[in-house]
Amino acid sequence: MILKFPFKILLIVLTVFSCTSKNTTKKAPPNIVFILADDLGWADLPMYGNTFNEAPNLEKLAQDGIKFTNAYAANPVCSPTRASIQTGLYPARMGINDWIPGHWRPYENVLASINTVQHLPYNTETLGELLKKAGYTTAFFGKWHLGNDEKSIPKNRGYDESVIFDSAPFFGYQSTMQPKQNFPEDMVLSEALTNLSTDFITKNQDKPFFLFISHFDVHVQLDAQKELVEKYLDKPKAKDYPSNAVYAAMIENIDNSVGRVMAKLKALNLEENTVIVFFSDNGGLVHRYDKIPLLDPHSLPFYENDTLQYIATSNKPLRGEKGTVFEGGIREPLIIKWPGTAKKGAQNNALVSSIDFFPTLLDIANGTLEKNQVMDGKNIVSEIKGANSDISRTLFWHYPVYHHDVPASAVRKGDWKLIQYLDDNHVELFNLKKDVGETTDLSKKEPERTEVLLNLLKNWRKDIHAEMPKPNPNFDEAKRKEWGKHPDA
Repeated sequence: MILKFPFKILLIVLTVFSCTSKNTTKKAPPNIVFILADDLGWADLPMYGNTFNEAPNLEKLAQDGIKFTNAYAANPVCSPTRASIQTGLYPARMGINDWIPGHWRPYENVLASINTVQHLPYNTETLGELLKKAGYTTAFFGKWHLGNDEKSIPKNRGYDESVIFDSAPFFGYQSTMQPKQNFPEDMVLSEALTNLSTDFITKNQDKPFFLFISHFDVHVQLDAQKELVEKYLDKPKAKDYPSNAVYAAMIENIDNSVGRVMAKLKALNLEENTVIVFFSDNGGLVHRYDKIPLLDPHSLPFYENDTLQYIATSNKPLRGEKGTVFEGGIREPLIIKWPGTAKKGAQNNALVSSIDFFPTLLDIANGTLEKNQVMDGKNIVSEIKGANSDISRTLFWHYPVYHHDVPASAVRKGDWKLIQYLDDNHVELFNLKKDVGETTDLSKKEPERTEVLLNLLKNWRKDIHAEMPKPNPNFDEAKRKEWGKHPDA
């Protein structure tokens, strides 16, 4: 028997079904582009107050997205922070306390902690692996620095395409890349990485992709194109800033890369469906730890008789630099563009860390964590949306290494930050709201707060099984600042 419905009723039923189907359809996840600078300081970019360096494309990115003012690297050097981005874990939890293989001073009163692994631990799922499981095509181009053995490199850690190096000159880098590349000899490194990236975007425009661009700029030895350096040599210097023309040219190279990626996304109509993250792996390097010139021989003539052959930048008003747990070593520029979600031109003061990218990007990609997977990072999607600018969170750092300072750990809770020095265990306490330059130690005036924060730090180190420096049986006061070959080098 055939049942007959009045036409109006049938139309209502079909309309309801159609609306229900549309409402339950899951929106396709956006593409994700993560751009990482190397050694770029919090105070190096115009949107953070710099008046000498130029970065119009990054300024446009900030105008179209959200700028974070309290964003941190999980460690003051490269490998540990990169590991935190790939895993969402504090570096000390993984036993990666220093760059791979690490610094070494054999005659100090304590021996620095050695990395327990010299690669990204194999028992961790990487961001690339989980986004690949979520349906993304993945690529990594640039500095990896998380292990060179076959098992450790990106193509075996979740990335469908990869071209990597651990360090490279900015010209003549082709032979240092894995796999070897054949770019023109006069092409600067940042341009080559951008070519790889835009080609990847073009090839994968019809499916979700995750692209990680890992620049080597502005790492030493500083080098750039002659005509670009000369542009900044002719520019008046900024007050209270070194205004190193080679360094500024390298920042412009990063900025040009960002601009080219943005232009490619726009040309392919992908702009509105792509999240872009811009970050740096640690604070700015002021001078080399070994006190030698930090300019490549190609660029050394620009400052051959000038102190700027030894000075890259300044992190003022922040104290310290790369290799320290002062703000200058760990506070980073962070800009995130998420069309339709992040309010254009917004600023957020919430405390965020490089450990947060993993859970955040996984959420954006509609991915899922593996069962029982440990996660130190926090999903900051609400912060990106501008709904949460709370600074009451607690963050930790552990750098048990001699570099630009002595071994130290740190904790920040709200406006307060405590540093414990691991060579003699003394502590210093700072109120960052009133003293962002960490000039005044308040530990004696605030003994109760000091004790609370120190206990938080000690308990955290215990919980993650952090490696600690050990007394040195070969301590020699006369030789204590000498550098030696690392035992794992």
